[in-house]
Amino acid sequence: MAQGGEDLTVEHSASASPTANLRQAHIALGIFLVAYILSFVDRQILSLMVEPIKQDLGLSDLQVGLLQGLAFALLYAVVGIPIGMLADRISRRRIIAVGVLFWSGCTALCGLAGSYAHLFIARMGVGLGEASLSPSAHSWLSDAYPPAQLSRAMAIYNLGITIGGGLALLVGGAVVDMVARSGALVLPVVGAMPTWRAAFVLVALPGALVALLVFAAKEPARRAVATKAGMPLRASLAHLKKHRRTFIAIYANSTLLGSWVMALPPGIRPC
Repeated sequence: MAQGGEDLTVEHSASASPTANLRQAHIALGIFLVAYILSFVDRQILSLMVEPIKQDLGLSDLQVGLLQGLAFALLYAVVGIPIGMLADRISRRRIIAVGVLFWSGCTALCGLAGSYAHLFIARMGVGLGEASLSPSAHSWLSDAYPPAQLSRAMAIYNLGITIGGGLALLVGGAVVDMVARSGALVLPVVGAMPTWRAAFVLVALPGALVALLVFAAKEPARRAVATKAGMPLRASLAHLKKHRRTFIAIYANSTLLGSWVMALPPGIRPC
C-alpha cells in the first residue's frame, strides 16, 4: 500500500519469471475478451425484442430509438474518463469485476422494468457499468505485456467488438427462442415473466461467472511510477489540446462510424 491510501497492490512480484508473467497476461486477456463479448450481448439484446417491448410498455419508435442509443451512450461516452483516472489509483481488477456485476445487474433490471422511465434508467446503468471495462483492461494489458507484444494483445481484445456483435444476435436469438418454447419464466416474488423480460434476466446471469474469473486473474505490477495524484486532469486536457488535430480526427471518425453502424438494421450490422 502506497502513501496516501491508494491501492497499488499487485498479485505477483517483479521477480517472477517472464514465462509465468506472460502466462498470467494471456489468462487475463482471455478473461477480458470474454467480458467484452458479454458486454455486447447485454447491450444489443434489446434490438431483438423491440416489438414485444413496444407492445408491452406502449412505446413509440422514437422512445425505442432513445433506449437503444441515447440511454446507453449517455454515460458510456463520458464516464470512461473518470474511470480511467480511477484505474491509475486503485485496483483495476476491482473496477472491472464491479463493473461486470453492475452492468449485468442493470441488464436484469431491464427485464424487471415496469415503465419506460425505469427501462431508460436501467439502460443507462448498463452503459455506466460497461464503461469500466476498456479503460481498466487497456491499462492492465499495457503493464502485463512487453511493448513488442502489446499491439497483438490489444488487437485480440478488440476482437470482442466483432465477435460480441455477432454473438449478441446468435445468443440473444437462442435465448428468446428458448424462453418462447418453454413458456414464461417464473421467478420468486416476481412471478411469471413474458419472453422479452425473461431474456434480459437470462443473458445477465453469466456476468456473475465472468466477475469471478476477473477476481481470479493476477494483476500485474504497474510499469509507470504511481503517485497519489496520478496524471492530473489539467495535464490530460493539455495533452489533448496539444494534439487536438489528431484527437479530433479520431473522435470524428469514431462518431461517424458508430452513427452509421447503429443506423443499420441489426441483422446486417458489420459489428
